[in-house]
Order: sequence, then C-alpha cells, then structure tokens
Amino acid sequence: MTEAERRWAVARLLVIRASGHREDRQRQYPRWEHCNRELQRLLKSGVGGVILLGGTATELQQRCRTLRSWSDSEDLLLCADVEEGIGQRFPGASWLAPPMALGRLHQTNPKQALELAERYGRTTGEQAQRCGLNWVLAPVCDVNSNPENPVINVRAWGDQPESVADLVAAFQRGLDSAGVLGCAKHFPGHGDTHQDSHLALPLINHGRSRLDQVELVPFRRLIDSGIASVMTAHLLIPALDDSQPATLSKAVLTDLLRSELGFTGLVVTDALVMEAISRTTGPGEAAVQAFAAGADLILMPADADAAIDAICAALAEGRIPESRLHESLKRRTEALHRCEKLCFSDTEVELESATDRALCMELIDSSLEVQGPLLSQHRDQTGMALIRVDGVLPCPFLHASTAAITTPERHGYKTLICHERGIEPWSTEKFPAGPLDLERLGEGPVFLQLFLRGNPFRAGQQRQESWAEAIQQLLGVERLSGLAVYGCPYRWDSLRKLIPDSIPAGYSPGQMPEAQQQLLNRMWGLKEEAHERQDFTD
Repeated sequence: MTEAERRWAVARLLVIRASGHREDRQRQYPRWEHCNRELQRLLKSGVGGVILLGGTATELQQRCRTLRSWSDSEDLLLCADVEEGIGQRFPGASWLAPPMALGRLHQTNPKQALELAERYGRTTGEQAQRCGLNWVLAPVCDVNSNPENPVINVRAWGDQPESVADLVAAFQRGLDSAGVLGCAKHFPGHGDTHQDSHLALPLINHGRSRLDQVELVPFRRLIDSGIASVMTAHLLIPALDDSQPATLSKAVLTDLLRSELGFTGLVVTDALVMEAISRTTGPGEAAVQAFAAGADLILMPADADAAIDAICAALAEGRIPESRLHESLKRRTEALHRCEKLCFSDTEVELESATDRALCMELIDSSLEVQGPLLSQHRDQTGMALIRVDGVLPCPFLHASTAAITTPERHGYKTLICHERGIEPWSTEKFPAGPLDLERLGEGPVFLQLFLRGNPFRAGQQRQESWAEAIQQLLGVERLSGLAVYGCPYRWDSLRKLIPDSIPAGYSPGQMPEAQQQLLNRMWGLKEEAHERQDFTD
C-alpha cells in the first residue's frame, strides 16, 4: 500500500461533524462543526463519515445530498444522535418521548412497551432514510442504575438490566426493518456514573461480576442479535483496565468486546473532542490509541488531519499492524452492505406520516402520570406560572406559544421563566421560610413547572437546587396551586410525595410542546385537541 493509498484508507475511518444547515454562518457550534470549504476538502481526501446536528429535517435532506456530492465515494456514512427520533435534532420530523418513558411503562405493561419500542425504532429508521441518513446512533444500552446520573438519565430505556435489554432489542428490530444501521452505546455501560464524560473522566468501581449482571446485559443481547455497531464510553473501569479509559483500552475493546462477547461489527469511539479524552490526550495520539485498542471508526477527532497523520505514522512505523486497517475497512464495507441504498429524488418526500404522528401522541399519552384534583382556574385572581428550565439555551421545547406558557396564561397566570443564565428564583438571603424569593413571585397562587432531565455539559447542577424545600415553602404559605415535572422520573418520584392529595400534580417524561399540551390538558380537564406542529429553528 502506497503512502497515498494508506492515507485515503485511514481517512475512510473518520467521522467528522457538520451542521445540518447549508450556510457556514448558520453553524451553531463552529468550534466542532467544519465549515463548508473544510468539509469539501476532507470528503474529497477520503473522509468516510459525517455526523450532523442542526437545521430542519427538510434542510437535512438537502444537506445529505450535498455531502454525498462532495465525496468521491458512494459509501459515505451519514449519522446523527437521534435517540428520541429524528425530530429531537431536526424539527419537522417526529420528536418522540424519551426512552425512559417506555422503561417505566414496561414495569406495568411490558407487552405494550415492547410493541411501542419496536414502532419507535421503525419510525426513527424510516425517517432517517427519508432524510438521507444511513446510520442512527442509538439505542442507548446504558442501564441507568444511578438516579443521580448527570448525563444519561431519560436517555436510557430504564434502570433494570433485563428490561433495558428487552426494550433495546425491540427498538433495534424496528430500526433493522427500515434498512439503516444501529449503534449500541455507550460500551461497556455509562449508567452508573456521577460525572459527565463531556467534562471529565468518570470512574466506575464495580467488579467484573457486577458488570456482567448489570452493565453488559443489554450489550450482550444486541450483540447476539447482530447489531451493526457499538459505541465506546469514555469511562475508567479498573476491573477491566486500571490505566486507560474504555475508548483507549485494548482490554475493553479487543479482549472483552471482540474476543469474549464475540462482536464482529463496527466499533466506533464516542466523540474524541469530549474532555474525558481531550483533557489529557492530543487529537492525533487519541486517535492512534483508540484505533490500536480496537476501534474501527474515529468519531469527531479534535483535529481530523492530525488524526489521519498520526494513524498513518503509527501504521508506517509498525506501532499498529496494517492488518488492523484492512480489518476495519472490511467491517465498514460489510456494515454498509446491510443498509438499503438511499435513493434521492427531486420530489419532496413527506417526512412525518400520519402513522408516525399517531405514535408520537401514543407515546406521550401512555407515559403521563397525574394525581390529585383538576387545577383550579383562578380566573378571579392573578397567579404566577413559575417555569424552571434546566438545559442549554436556546431551548427547542420552550418558545412563546408552547403550552407550558399559553395554557396557564389563559387561566389567569403570568409567566416567569427561570434559567441559570437569566432570572434565578432563589432568595439572596437565608429566609427561614424557604429558598424562593416570594416577592419576585408577587401575590396569588403559584403553578410550578420544572423542566429537569439531566443534560450533558450541566455536570449535574440541577441536583443542588432546592425544589423540595421550595415546594414546602409554597405549601406553608398556601400558594402552591399545582406542580408539573417534565423529564426526570427520579425528581418526579421524590417531589410527588410532598404534594398533598388536595393539590394537582403531573409528570411527563417528554418535554416537547406536544407533551406539555397533553399533560396540561389532563391536569386542567381540557378536551383533547389536535394541535398542529410548530417548528422553530434555533
């Protein structure tokens, strides 16, 4: 193999990030998303994969066509992190209730949960196909055994190993039927961490027997069923390797995943720009170590050229045998042969069918939990709808016309939205009555809505907020008219116990506008209405 051929071959194993928007100025994260000129150069030089984020589903269709036209190869991998349906990242397609919703349903109605999980996978795969993607970076196979997990939380399909295994297998059957590749992540299991691997390297101190009984159960199930790819986790697990993160560990990726579990598909790293790796290892060396450990595809290296150069040098020097390169290329080719060939046409394709829409609403309806009486309407008294947003700005689920704002306003409430980068609801003084600044809330009843789900890059900051004390404070002055929690089931389970039977309370795992509307309809006793989707780009 000549030097030029080797460089082209190595480039096939990189997956770089691009915006789903057409223009460079529309990029949301220019630090990580290559500009168009760089994208064209890298694709022409052989780079074989792109992960996309941003833009509408319609924009994504056109973007995938463009990226394929820039590549000299027919076998470009196009993927996205769409764990909650295509609409989670690309408005205009279906944004589905998070997987944890089905984990809770599985406890009471496993048959319905499994049927919905398979439809979930099929809808995600079919819409991915329509948009031009051939690889879905899902399902999450992490068993969320730690309620305080700052990064997985509702992304997981539950907190019981066998339940998660059943649900991810059902999801994958649906995805397979759509002819796109799936990806089991984050191996060997990110569900019991206290740190966010976007920001630091989490430590899992469990012994091997515990890993076998909990973390590895869903991965074994999907490996046995023939999952196309597995994504690594940036975790330090001393029971497997006491010096290297799983992503860079031969003991984890080759000895455990390949040899012991028998996985023969593609191994892809989690994003190498994440600080769990990038804080200590440069972009070239991180790519080399991951490849040497057993990874086939290098996702989002901090510097694509440095990654290619470093792997080529390691191959030329004999640090990595050239047979490893051929093995990875072969696995890549075999995976792509499993995909249905994408056929683009100039005719506009409907991205969300009536069947897809029905699934979206059924997932929401089946996951709502409501207790207590209907909400009083307080038409004769102005109240405050206090909304707490735990997440990065801007929030795609909360715009001016979403139900969390408009429904309470129609019943006499003014809206106060709190965010760590904006208004904070907390008192600056230590009042004995509680942590909230009640003067800021004015007079009258308070309807509290909490959007809490555990978000990457937040490092679990929501765990320090005193919502239990705030609820007790409002109850003490007889001002709490109701509570709605969107997202984290663990916060809901703890807070609902504080709410007396005389106060209405409700929960939705989903935070999207449709979930808000369905929950508030039920809490207020409003008739179910058909609501048109409103799509907003950030």
